[in-house]
Amino acid sequence: MTPSPSPDRLRAPTPRYTSYPTAVHFDASVGPDQSGAWIADLPEAAALSLYVHIPFCGALCWYCGCATTVVNTPGPIAGYLEALDAEITAVADLLGPRRRVTHLHWGGGSPNSLQPDQILALTRHLRSRFDLAEDAEFAVEIDPRFMDAAQADAFAQAGVNRVSIGVQDFSPEVQAAINRQQSFDTTRQVVEDLRRAGIGALNIDLVYGLPHQTEARLADTLDQALALGPDRLAVFGYAHLPERIRHQRLIPDAALPGFEARLRLAELATRRLVAAGYVRIGLDHFARPDDPLARAPAHRNFQGYTTDRSDALIGLGASAISRLPQGYAQNATGVADYRQRVGAGGRATARGVALSDDDRLRAHVIERLMCDLTYSDVGLRQRFGDRARSLAGIVEGMDDLEAEGLIERTPDGFRIPEAAAPFVRTVCTRFDARLARTDAIHAPAV
Repeated sequence: MTPSPSPDRLRAPTPRYTSYPTAVHFDASVGPDQSGAWIADLPEAAALSLYVHIPFCGALCWYCGCATTVVNTPGPIAGYLEALDAEITAVADLLGPRRRVTHLHWGGGSPNSLQPDQILALTRHLRSRFDLAEDAEFAVEIDPRFMDAAQADAFAQAGVNRVSIGVQDFSPEVQAAINRQQSFDTTRQVVEDLRRAGIGALNIDLVYGLPHQTEARLADTLDQALALGPDRLAVFGYAHLPERIRHQRLIPDAALPGFEARLRLAELATRRLVAAGYVRIGLDHFARPDDPLARAPAHRNFQGYTTDRSDALIGLGASAISRLPQGYAQNATGVADYRQRVGAGGRATARGVALSDDDRLRAHVIERLMCDLTYSDVGLRQRFGDRARSLAGIVEGMDDLEAEGLIERTPDGFRIPEAAAPFVRTVCTRFDARLARTDAIHAPAV
């Protein structure tokens, strides 16, 4: 059955659910002492994942909601790296001798804001304080407009084995409207440089719902992206939040696709990529059938869909978020604030949230819905025991979602039909006990 959600469903704002509780519920009750105790309590055998945030870009993209700053001189980056090195040392000291790391991810901003010698120096410091597993995934996000062959070589020498390439849209009209001029030839050259350097696993990031984006323009972008032969593609929905993100006010509302047009764009991307042989992962990721993301159970964190099954994720750098068994902890967002906090005590936690047993239960349900589009009562009871019963009333009360085609009942719970996958976040809100406790601004459901 083709889903026919009500107009209210289509327009209802929903969180991204890269975590639960979501970041809007973090507060100052979690600081460096609390997060430090959580890190120190991690078992010696725990497998760790590290996220390193590089909050710098060469130009401001008007659509962007990331924590980043435009820099055109080397001083700010050098000063930031000094603070980052100090935080790495402080966290490693809390953990003890060279803990095992199974995933390492650099995001931003643009990690290729770093020069080759800075890339190598940062990697050496991380490897000196942590034991990066031989089979670890070491992934880096890059902006092709500010990337050269020397940086590609440095990333390869550092041990990077997966790169996510920001594209968003190849249409000149769309690029002009978001202040991101990036030709296909520029992107193709970076792809060639990375493969020549020995980095074969490449992702491409696209965005739907951008200003002046049409189905024809997105189709052309998809064809060009596929011509580059990526292993994975992500097709994110643009979150237009000018009330919160000032530079998004440079994008006129009238240039944006409406709700129904956004849905058609999302469906177009899915059809094209599935027809090209990619496997759909959750809401908005696509992978080749032989890619680890298509073969292993998917998980979800602040970097999107991942194969990362680590026991804890430790965030390093300004705005970085740690996911620990006891809760979430986020560093200060501003670079100056981050540097000051690290200088004062080695760590920069500014806010977070401690997890309750109910939070953990709901977080598991939301993650599995986001990844597998399924709710399993048996699986939930096997994992959480009698506590799983607390959600039974929610599942029983979803007749309206069933009537609109957003869920299908199963003997073990329910599933979200493939055609209704764009509305998975709407279904997840039923399990979000904190959603009504904030006046935070969220993006539309699709």
